Formats: sequence, C-alpha cells, structure tokens
Amino acid sequence: MTKDDKEIMSVLRKRMADRVGQERFELWFSAGVDFEVHGAMFRVLATNAFALERLRKSFREDLEAVAVEVLGRAATLQFRLADGDGSRHNGKANSAPVSVKLSAPQASISAAKATASSRPSPTPPPPTSDRARRTLASLDAFVVGDTNRLAYAAARSVELRLGQVSPLFIHGPTGGGKSHLIEGICAAVRQRSRERRVVSLTAEQFTTYFIEALNGKGLPMFRRKYRDVDLLLIDDVQFFAGKKATLVELQYTIDTLARGGKQLVLAADRPPQELGNLGPELVARMAGGLVVGLEPADEPTRLGILRHLAVRSPVAMPADVLQWLAQKLPGDARQLQGALHRIAASSEAFGQPVTLELATTAVKDLVDVARRAVQLPDIERAICSVFGIAADQLHAEKRSRNVSWPRMLAMWLARKHTRAALAEIGEYFGHRSHSTVIAAHNSVERWRSGGEWMPSASGDCHVDDAIRRVEAELRLA
Repeated sequence: MTKDDKEIMSVLRKRMADRVGQERFELWFSAGVDFEVHGAMFRVLATNAFALERLRKSFREDLEAVAVEVLGRAATLQFRLADGDGSRHNGKANSAPVSVKLSAPQASISAAKATASSRPSPTPPPPTSDRARRTLASLDAFVVGDTNRLAYAAARSVELRLGQVSPLFIHGPTGGGKSHLIEGICAAVRQRSRERRVVSLTAEQFTTYFIEALNGKGLPMFRRKYRDVDLLLIDDVQFFAGKKATLVELQYTIDTLARGGKQLVLAADRPPQELGNLGPELVARMAGGLVVGLEPADEPTRLGILRHLAVRSPVAMPADVLQWLAQKLPGDARQLQGALHRIAASSEAFGQPVTLELATTAVKDLVDVARRAVQLPDIERAICSVFGIAADQLHAEKRSRNVSWPRMLAMWLARKHTRAALAEIGEYFGHRSHSTVIAAHNSVERWRSGGEWMPSASGDCHVDDAIRRVEAELRLA
C-alpha cells in the first residue's frame, strides 16, 4: 500500500467515525474491519459473516456517503469477507460482491491505485466457546444511580482493599446488576495484579464440580483450587438450598478463606437473613462481612442504562426514544436491552430510521404488560377487601392482630408482585422502614411453614388460603 493509499484509508476511517460517532465506530469498525480502494472500487472487509452482514444492513448509507465525500468520483461499494490479516477472501461463496453505484461530486482527494496479492485462505482456527470469547463486564461500565450506589462503592472497595472486609454479600432482584458487579470485581482485580489468584463461578458450578470431585476422588485438588485463592466470587448463592454436603463444603471453604485473610464475594437474589434454608451457621458467616442491596432501577438509572446500551446498537437511538423507554418500562437491564434489540430489528426490517412512532409500535406489548403490572394501591385494595378493613387502618400504627397481620401480608405480596423498593413499600404502608418490610416478609414465611391461620372478613382461614384470595382479587383488578 502506497503512502497515498494509507492517507486515503486514514481519511475514510476518520470521516466515518465523525459521521456515526466515535463510540459506535470503535465498536463496529475497530476490530477485524478494514477498507480497501482499488481504482473505482471501495471495499469493506470483515473477518466474519455476521459482522459483514451488520455492516451491510446498518452502515451502508453512511459508507456510501463517506466514500463519495472522500473519493470524490464514481465508485462501487463492495462488502467482502477477509482473512484474519485483512486480505480479500477468495472463497466461492463470496465471489459475487454486493455492489452499490455511487454518484460523483467534485473530487476532494484523488485515489491512488493499489494492487493486492491474492493468496489462498488459511485453514480457520478451531472454534472457541462463547464463554471463552466473552469479555467480562467492567466496573467502569456499571451505571450508578441512587438504587445501586452503595453496592457499587462496596465493589470498588473490594478491588482496592482486597481481604479487608470479607465476605461481601450482594443481593437484589434479577437483572439488577449483581452479576455485572461480580464480573467487574473479578476483571478489576485481575487487571490490577496478574499474580492474584482469582476464581469466579456460580453456585451451580461449585456444586457440580464438588460432586464430580467427590465421586472421582479429586477432593484434595478441588479444595486447593477454591481455598488457595486471593479472591473467590460465587453468584446465585440461593442455589445451594437443600444441598447438604455442598453446604458443609462451602462452610469450610469460607472458614479457610477467612483465616487466611482472603476475599470472598457472594451474590444472591435475597439478603442472608432470608436464606434460612442454608442453615443458621452459614447464614451467620455470610452476614458477618458487608451486606449491600441492589434495588430495582429508578427512572434516572434506567435512562443511564439505556444510553449505555444504545452505544452498542447498530442503529442510532434518538434521545427522545430512550427517555420514553425509561419512563414506560420499569424493568431490569435485560428487559431494557431486549426492547432496544426489538426496536433496532424493526428499524432494519422496515428500512426506516428509529423514531418515537416506530419505537412505540415495536414495543407496544412490553409497555402494555408494564402498564398492567400490579401496583401498591392494587395490593392495598385487595387486602382491604379480603380482610374487611379500611385503608386508613392499614396505614395506621394499630398493632392488633386483625390489622397488623394483613399489613404484613400486604408487604409480603408487594415484594412478590411488584418491583417496588423496600423503602417504597415501607413508606406506602404507614411510613415504615425497609427493615420492617424484611421483618414482615420473614413473619409471613414463618406463618406459611407453621400452618398459621389468619382472621378474614369471612372468618379465620389458613394463610395460604388468604394469599390465594388476595391474588384472585389482584387478577380481577
């Protein structure tokens, strides 16, 4: 490639980055994508068919405009598969390029002719698993808001001061960011020191590997792997429930790490106090370090998540669309990402840019489901109907059994059927603290396991029957 060719390539890439934005350009054009100019031919090369197809669908108009602007004359745009070194792929499946004729304005830069040597395609490397290729989430990419600020700060403190506060226990609803924080801590510690011994896995994996070691006489090696570390991270701890042998092994692993001043990070969908089926000794150990919670994302946090995800979208997402999604979808990060995927797919399918009208049509069913979701006033009305009490009694300080028990059940149902934060539930049902909501939840769980009876408008009934009646009222709401 001559000096003039290199200059043209540099200008092409710079103009493309200016046109689509630096972040989107780095995401879609930095790795495995190259440009070539051969006389009247402008080629876009990619090392895999998926990337090539996305470039063709999502960026063809931008590439056309940039090519005309830079080359300044009639040119043909081609999309070709390339070898790993960026050279043209000569396979038969790709012998017919996709071509687009470009119009010719005044020339701004004259393109120098270049020749490329043709070489046979090398044997492709053996495929690697998606898990091996996947990059761990970064703490820098975690969207911080009021609902997750404490958990994020705790994760950062582990990265900087490994072993000082252990275990760190992170709990919260599905999609709230627990796994992101787990992966972020893992990646940050490994990046800070390659000599650190870091192991990250799920509770299911820990259980599977332990059983395999137990059956295959490999227990000593298993214990060296998970106890002789600087940092051990285990996600989905609630999965250990009922696995007695694994729980004993986990307890000894925690004790060994604690004696060695090593760091343990655990994550679950609920706080340690609500994991009583893991046993009191293990729960006490889990709660003995720092316990932090993740609440469902509020609207500003959802908007931040959407803005972060939109950068990776092959289709430009206008600000008003992101704002509308943040208002209408009270879901988790996975649901928000799914909504963006659907909008992008609709844009590509109909060949239209993303607008608020297109987005409204694309995710109408998701918004309808969110609109029909159970709210705290719905639970209040159902409880009052089943138990024959007034709403002001439910919010008052009255502690009589015929009021306090329905109030606690209302809080339990609010945790089950809504995405409201603990503080929001407590505030709604009489300005109570989030710890009161947790205590109410635990009380209802004890009633259910103990077969308690509750007073209702139609006479005493089993607590499970009361729950069924209230949920039936909710379905009719």
